[in-house]
Amino acid sequence: MTETPQTPPPPGVQTKPSAMPRLGAFLRSGPASWRVRAALVAFLLIAVTTVWTTNRVLTERFTESTRNRAELRLALYSGNLLSELRRNAIVPQLLARDPALIGALNSLDYSTSTQRLISFVEEIGAASLMLLDADGRTVAATDRKRLGSNHRNEAYFVEGMRSNITVFSVIEREAGGYRFTYSRRLESGAEPLGVIVVEVDLAKFERAWAGISDAVAVTDSTGNIILATAPRWRGRNEEEALSRETPQTAIQRALRATADWTAFPFETYLSGAAVMRLETRLPFRGWRMISYTAHSSIRERVNGVLALEIMGFAILLAAAFYGLSRRNALRLALFQRESAELRALNLRLQREVAERQKVQENLAVAEQSLEQSSKLAALGEMSAAVSHELNQPLAAMKTYLAGARLLLSRNRPDEAMASFGRIDDLIERMGAITRQLKSYARKGGEQLAPVDLAEALTTSLALMEPQLRERDVRVNQFLPRNPVHVLGDRMRIEQVIINLLRNAIDATKSVDDPEIEIILAAGDTATLSVRDNGMGIEDLDSLFEPFYTTKEPGDGVGLGLAISSGIVADLGGRLTARNAQARGAVFEMRLPILDHEQDAAE
Repeated sequence: MTETPQTPPPPGVQTKPSAMPRLGAFLRSGPASWRVRAALVAFLLIAVTTVWTTNRVLTERFTESTRNRAELRLALYSGNLLSELRRNAIVPQLLARDPALIGALNSLDYSTSTQRLISFVEEIGAASLMLLDADGRTVAATDRKRLGSNHRNEAYFVEGMRSNITVFSVIEREAGGYRFTYSRRLESGAEPLGVIVVEVDLAKFERAWAGISDAVAVTDSTGNIILATAPRWRGRNEEEALSRETPQTAIQRALRATADWTAFPFETYLSGAAVMRLETRLPFRGWRMISYTAHSSIRERVNGVLALEIMGFAILLAAAFYGLSRRNALRLALFQRESAELRALNLRLQREVAERQKVQENLAVAEQSLEQSSKLAALGEMSAAVSHELNQPLAAMKTYLAGARLLLSRNRPDEAMASFGRIDDLIERMGAITRQLKSYARKGGEQLAPVDLAEALTTSLALMEPQLRERDVRVNQFLPRNPVHVLGDRMRIEQVIINLLRNAIDATKSVDDPEIEIILAAGDTATLSVRDNGMGIEDLDSLFEPFYTTKEPGDGVGLGLAISSGIVADLGGRLTARNAQARGAVFEMRLPILDHEQDAAE
């Protein structure tokens, strides 16, 4: 290769230092150009590999965080829906005992009934209340337009008149959607007078869900959608609903907006899924809640990080070209201008990343506040029950302490240490009671397992042994030869048995020969009967109401039977009371029996 000789400048003329050759000429000249080419290819390979790896790792990580937030939102939605249903479930039972409503049905004077229902609905927060007479005619209602309408063919009236418990009904509206009602029969003596109907406002949850980015649906036990963010989904199963209106609209718009960003397929970004489907089971009549969460936010967050990486590589590449082309003033000015633009882009991206991080932190604080509020609500609900349930272990501890003091005074330390050991067991028992009361206050979520009722009865009698010995109560047990198993929580079942034994002991205070008879039988259900030979029960209707007690002030607050009835109902059973034919009272706890096939499955 020949080189063109350079002509020296004329004498007396000053020149600038010679500039570097252009980049193309530099890459074409000598062995150094090959090293530059190799370094440039290696740099590009590293950049592509880093961007691809970052995209894959961050997509998986952000997808997992989006799933966690979606699961938390689904838990909050299902908890709020279940709380609303359970809060309204007790209303018919209370209104069915209202003397004013019963008196109005007896006297056929409904002049003040509507106003009374209106005062109730403001306190309860239900959608509406209706009072139906024995013919199904609306005689009082919070919605005055319904007065005089006939509902004798509606499910909530027919089933309410036939049953003596609260009935839940789901009724399809003619204009679309569903009505959710609780109904219960009103009686005067044994004669049915009418039905009280409480309509639950679940449509407010649909209105609240309308403002979120997720698609939410609630299905009943048959799989039909009864609540949904998309009105066209209601009344259809999930497959039919998605065929009419897909939840993928939001993510498809996001993909189209970034389709020209790169040539990679969509599946690289979203791992093959346009939406994230989550499902949870509501512990209410076989209902399920389903949510669909779009991945659009994942792409935005990943793109932000990838833009930062690409900007960093671009700055490095610009610096390399700047060093190679420093002799060219025009190219240098161009690179300076590009560097300034990239720095401005970097600042904008940093501000966007900071804003997104702040939003995430605010979301985390809000979620923690909701969790703390739920804990405080559970603590407030169980506070009244804790004091009642701890009275029995405290009384037993007092007895054991008195015995230990007497044994120590008689120089019998070994027997006294045994009493202290029992006191330690009682302390652990008190801790277990507080945990179970907390679980009861949260209304569900306990782990159920097969429970042998005979073993639970034995444990309960051992705890009540000091009181039985002090009162000189004779206990007669009639137990079957084979074990009787039920599906439940053993600690809560023992709480019910202890409450029944304690009530029986209190009922025999004024009896010369106190006696308690316990019968355990297995048939269609597992039945545990506790009979005493006391004076019986005067008011059976109010027996299981909270704070109702026949004891002297200071001996009890009237929560034992109310709590026991709630525990048995949660386990799918029923707690009843009646007076014996000869003398005393009989309490019966009926629970669904666990047969051998169910036991093997568990």
